[in-house]
Amino acid sequence: MKKAHQLVLLIMLCGMLALTGCGKGDSGKAADSGTTPGKNAATGEKGKDSDSSLSPYKITLVYPATAPKDLQLVQDEMSKYLTEKINATIELKPIEWASWDDKTNLMKISNEPFDLMFTASWFSYPKDAAKGQYLELDDLMAQYGKDIPGVLGDDFIKGSRIGGKLYALPTKKEFGQGFGFLLDKKLVDKYKFDTSGVKSLEDMEAMFKTIKENEPGITPIVSSKFTNIWEASNYDGIVANLAIPRDSKELKAVDTLEDPKFIEFYKLMHQWNQNGWFDKDVLTSDADQGMNMIKAGKAFAVAQSLKPGKDKEMSLSSGVDVIQVETAEPFTTTGDAQGAMLGISRTSKDPARAMMFLNMLYSDPKLLNMLDWGIEGKHYVKKSDNMIDFPEGVNADTQTYPNPGGWMFGNQFNSYLWANEDPNKWEEFQKFNDRAERSIALGFAFNQEPVKSEMASIANVEKEFGASLRSGAVDPEKILAKWIEKRKAAGFDKVKAEVDKQLAEWAQTK
Repeated sequence: MKKAHQLVLLIMLCGMLALTGCGKGDSGKAADSGTTPGKNAATGEKGKDSDSSLSPYKITLVYPATAPKDLQLVQDEMSKYLTEKINATIELKPIEWASWDDKTNLMKISNEPFDLMFTASWFSYPKDAAKGQYLELDDLMAQYGKDIPGVLGDDFIKGSRIGGKLYALPTKKEFGQGFGFLLDKKLVDKYKFDTSGVKSLEDMEAMFKTIKENEPGITPIVSSKFTNIWEASNYDGIVANLAIPRDSKELKAVDTLEDPKFIEFYKLMHQWNQNGWFDKDVLTSDADQGMNMIKAGKAFAVAQSLKPGKDKEMSLSSGVDVIQVETAEPFTTTGDAQGAMLGISRTSKDPARAMMFLNMLYSDPKLLNMLDWGIEGKHYVKKSDNMIDFPEGVNADTQTYPNPGGWMFGNQFNSYLWANEDPNKWEEFQKFNDRAERSIALGFAFNQEPVKSEMASIANVEKEFGASLRSGAVDPEKILAKWIEKRKAAGFDKVKAEVDKQLAEWAQTK
């Protein structure tokens, strides 16, 4: 009897162990298929086409844009294609520019799960990277984004790093910033302006003078914000008017408020203001307002950062013909390398799948052009392999999937061109990138954390003086001394010492 009882216990124990073993095996499979891409049964390689071992996953892409009427149609079409390739669907989540900061900050602090978000040097990338919002990407890229380094090249990747680490991937687009103007083509033709010889701001003055004297209802220049672009084209700005001048061979920051070139430029802006060449809303107007005024026949020029074909792009989107003139050669800084990026969120449930999607944005023209332009036959028609136009009966005002911002995504060199654009646009982009001068500090990113309180005080001083300087409202020599004095009291010397220290430390890592 005792032996029989022992035998029963032994059988029960074996059964429990067998069940436990089965449970562990199922649990392991669920974990693998849920967050770790599996291997293709045929090839044994990860992330290849039609990989049946990948569990279904929805990728969420968050970016600044107005939601178009046909967003769902395009999203569905992209999802069909992605399901074939990496067994994934896509949720496109555009957020209005005006609401971007509030809504995305809420997403971040509430730990909302999402996969990819647009970011940039001017759009919180350094701050969010320091907070750990985005994952480090080198290992993920090496495993699931192997096409990306060959597409971007060393300079783009070098310029995108913060503290030597890669937290977001840049769009392959123009690698640098040109400076100039978009001009109303009707007025250029009317007065037979020769734009081919324009090389500097001074070369523009005769045109502005002509418009002012002969077109009383037309403003020669809309917006003073091009002064920011001018500074970016002549200095690699760090913080608090500390910058490395273009052409500098020494890794040393100068104070632009005491730099002769800077002072002379703002003297010129003051003269232009005195000439009555700026619009009445010069402190608040922007490039969009400038294009609207040109379209309404109320403005001649709006300053812009330029790239090849910028005039054709703006003519298409605005419905008014403009031409561009370049007043400075392109210049590349860390900010330009980080000008448009996508980062993988720390809340992503499948970072590997997000990287697979990124890899496709750089290497798969079909996917990129669905995101950029929508569905062939409905939102555009092909004129040739890489040239498109609106379908019959559709124009810029009636289109139902306007481009959300192709400059934000992947490899722009794979994006289709419109019928009004130069067929050699991407070749011209490459020439532009090749001739852009690289800053000696390309790849350096300043960490403001050690001086954040001083930076806040200095920002308040900037608000007091910056607007009047950039509008040309005052003679710069009358305010710069006061600006420098107040900035010093706000802790400028400590900030400069920290900049010098970090530059020296960064130089040792090069």
